[in-house]
Amino acid sequence: MWLVEGVVRRGFVLLIFVLSCSLSLTAQQQSMGTLRGTVADQLGGVIVGATVTVTDASGVARTATTDDQGRYAVSGLAPGRYTLRVTAPGFADYENAAVEAAAGRNEALNVSMNVAIEQETVTVTAEPPLSTEPESNAGAVVLRGADLDALPDDPDDLTDALQALAGPSSGPNGTADIFIDGFSGGRLPPKSSIREIRINQNPFSAEYDRLGFGRVEIFTKPGTDRFRGDVSFNFNDARLNSRNPFASTRAPYQSRRYGGNLSGPIMSKKASFFFDVERRETNENQIVDAVIVDPNFQITPFNRTIVAPQRRTTFSPRLDYQLNATNTLVARYSFERASLINEGVGNLSLPSRAFSTTSTQQVLQMTETAIINQKVINETRFQYSRRRVTNRGDNSIPTINVLEAFTGGGSQVGLSLNNQDRYELSNFTSWTVGKHALKAGGRIRAVRITDVSPQNFAGTFTFAGGFGPQLDANNQVVLDANGQPVTVQLTSIERYRRTLLFQSQGLSAAQIRALGGGATQFSITGGNPQASVTQVDFGPFIQDDWRMRPNLTISLGLRYETQSNMHESTDFAPRVAFAWAPGAGNGQQSKTVVRGGFGIFYDRFSENLTLQTNRFNGTNEQQFIITSLSPNGQSVLDLFPNVPTIQQLTAFSIQQTVRRVAPDIRAPYTMQTAFSIERQLPYRMTLSVNYIAARTLHVLRSRNINAPVPGTGVRPLGNIGNIFEYESTGRFNQNQLIVSLNSRFSRKFSFFANYILNHASSDTEGANTFPANQYDLSDEYGRSLQDMRHRISLVGSISGLPWGIRLNPFIIANSGRPFNITTGRDINGDTLFTDRPAFATDLSRPSVVITRFGAFDTNPLPGATIIPRNFGTGPAFFTVNMRMSKTFNFGEETSAGGGASGGRGGRGGGGGGGGGRGGRGGGGFGGGGGGGDSTDTSRRYGLTFSVNMQNIFRTINHKRRRLRRRHTDSWQPSRRIAGALQFLTLYNVDINFSKGGSLSWRKNWMD
Repeated sequence: MWLVEGVVRRGFVLLIFVLSCSLSLTAQQQSMGTLRGTVADQLGGVIVGATVTVTDASGVARTATTDDQGRYAVSGLAPGRYTLRVTAPGFADYENAAVEAAAGRNEALNVSMNVAIEQETVTVTAEPPLSTEPESNAGAVVLRGADLDALPDDPDDLTDALQALAGPSSGPNGTADIFIDGFSGGRLPPKSSIREIRINQNPFSAEYDRLGFGRVEIFTKPGTDRFRGDVSFNFNDARLNSRNPFASTRAPYQSRRYGGNLSGPIMSKKASFFFDVERRETNENQIVDAVIVDPNFQITPFNRTIVAPQRRTTFSPRLDYQLNATNTLVARYSFERASLINEGVGNLSLPSRAFSTTSTQQVLQMTETAIINQKVINETRFQYSRRRVTNRGDNSIPTINVLEAFTGGGSQVGLSLNNQDRYELSNFTSWTVGKHALKAGGRIRAVRITDVSPQNFAGTFTFAGGFGPQLDANNQVVLDANGQPVTVQLTSIERYRRTLLFQSQGLSAAQIRALGGGATQFSITGGNPQASVTQVDFGPFIQDDWRMRPNLTISLGLRYETQSNMHESTDFAPRVAFAWAPGAGNGQQSKTVVRGGFGIFYDRFSENLTLQTNRFNGTNEQQFIITSLSPNGQSVLDLFPNVPTIQQLTAFSIQQTVRRVAPDIRAPYTMQTAFSIERQLPYRMTLSVNYIAARTLHVLRSRNINAPVPGTGVRPLGNIGNIFEYESTGRFNQNQLIVSLNSRFSRKFSFFANYILNHASSDTEGANTFPANQYDLSDEYGRSLQDMRHRISLVGSISGLPWGIRLNPFIIANSGRPFNITTGRDINGDTLFTDRPAFATDLSRPSVVITRFGAFDTNPLPGATIIPRNFGTGPAFFTVNMRMSKTFNFGEETSAGGGASGGRGGRGGGGGGGGGRGGRGGGGFGGGGGGGDSTDTSRRYGLTFSVNMQNIFRTINHKRRRLRRRHTDSWQPSRRIAGALQFLTLYNVDINFSKGGSLSWRKNWMD
């Protein structure tokens, strides 16, 4: 506790110090601009000399004029809603009454103007130029309006799609970090409440603790000054889906999704609200595809489909309130309740393993923005998240784990409770000094977890493959010419079969083992099931974006990281980046921008790892793992199927397995370098080529530091059992080449395409990864699980087709991921099934297994060459999804204002619809204007029909079922092999079939 208190004290002292310094510097500073962009005609040619006027609710106006590159900037805007009006000779006036400005951010709004009937001479250049702003990197993706239509509606599917668009994160984690309105750790809101999504923007900003490549920022919709609403209903049924090829019958399935949102004013020009609600009722299915032993002691396939009902209810109100002329407040509350039945079933897990889960999560977010004076803008964010999870399952009987065949028996969950309370407080101050745009602040997070888990209190018997005598059809031992038993390699299911068979015949435990039967391992846990952890981390930063020249911007930043529950917890993370547009300046534009950067990014030691250490410390919960090599271990294994008690294990002098953290553990950190070239092409296309190199040190792994020394069987720390230790001795290296092409040929056609060439190597896959040999890590370095060599993604929007139809394609393709090949046996006595086979040199040995990856010896001789880690490669993935929509507008006309190609300009601050940095980048894909909202209309009502077609080429995409099995992993088709054709009538009836898509109905209205 003293360490936690120390971190908190240091954190607040540093935060106050940073803020004090930033406030004292602003006395001689100038106000900063918050709204900028480019004015262009319908063909993309920029307009010089256009008048841009920004007017607030009280009628105060600020005016700017576009320069020789069509750019404008309006400074000193207090947070709130404004009306943007643009006029230029020869063009129809443009007006947008729903533009929002946020504190500390330079939001971009690009304007497209229509040519007037009576044209006059106006200076128009070819195309809008590229930008050297840090947030305008062309490799970024910004989705808003119609661009969002290509993404899935289901939040879980949407998460997968965003992970695919972000690509493999440059680092050992391999997954993208998702921020909701600037806050970390949130769950995706319904797509109907999302205003904008930004991916991989400004990767070297010191504002963020994690790697910028692989960051997804999601901003929710604010309230509006007019009443707007949206209701929808979606239905899907098994009769409209194709059969899973691994299921013998069509799986029962039905899904119903109800949703709606409403926004409008509370106090005119002062307060507004946005409220969304969604209910999902899904009867999912789990496919069990296992191999079991039937009552006649025959090995037989077991294939069954289990219905797994899921119910989820979410709602989220949001309030935007203008406290006064200089202060705004945004508050958002989200609630989610979920109930899931028949969890834990599927693949090799039998129906007896089922358990139910109920969870409730509540999140409160508040963002206050203050204009202290014309030179100081400050933003404060606070988030509180409360999550309660309950699992209920049968832990009265032991689990039977037959490797590569099935897992049966009890679920071992019992009555488990997990309570989490998370707090997040951040504060940022922004200012400018001449050519310098500075930002400083910090974030402090705290978490408290109380976890009650009687996991494995009933014990688990594990059966693995090995060697034994060959049996004939009558289960008699086969003898060779010399009268000796013929030895063969046994699978795990054969060992289990022989155990049951010979037990039924009344044979003794010793006789059963002589005939190749008997359990391989037994594990059990007992004691106090409750454990808890409290953890705090703090990170202040300062960032300087220096426009050294009109065509050169240099960004310098420094971040400090510290956390509790680590002895070495203080880390500094410098960041540096540049953007150079060669040939720009003096009225000349550049079609090329060169960018580069370097940064150090620290990862945190997760609170869940500390929780496991507190749980299995040897006194709280007792964990026992017994094999035949353990002292008296054979006596314990021979008790099968009877479960020994903790007292019996103590009588047998069985030692515990404990968890601990290495005393010299350090936070993993990644040194990342990136260079890119961005080139403006004809037809409003932008090409970006990026090279990213990442080197991570102190990667976390687990190791049994008291495993028997190979060749001796002696434990170096004495006969005190296993000691599983978290340590930071791993390394990771990655190189990526990313080619991005985005284009907005016109307001009717746009797309973003991305290709990633990736190579990653490591000697660990994370904190819970054990090496094959606990005393030799040299053979562990090889392909990482993140070494997915090729990945392609494409998102597009096509409108203006006959009958007013809009198309949104979404394509993802990637090569297979590596996977590890293991023997499925514990050869070295460390109680872990991580041993890898050797390359076979003598194919006549009974231990040799021939696979499509080569011939392997599962019982390698001394000196044999062990195969590399992650030697196998799984199948590739390919899917083409398509959304086709048509909107019917009806009712009286409304004064919707001018039509911006970029839609409404968005807030950038925290709960106000922003969060994170990235305010300077333009809308759309990597700096271009965002697509318009497909449901926006100048009439009161809109009725939208859409067809969502997923996997239209009917590709069977497999998902990996990771196994610590005999010689290879196995692969199953993804449950959602294809999409669903959903047909919704006027009252939202939805029809789905796997290879098609969905025809959905949505009702919109606007007051």
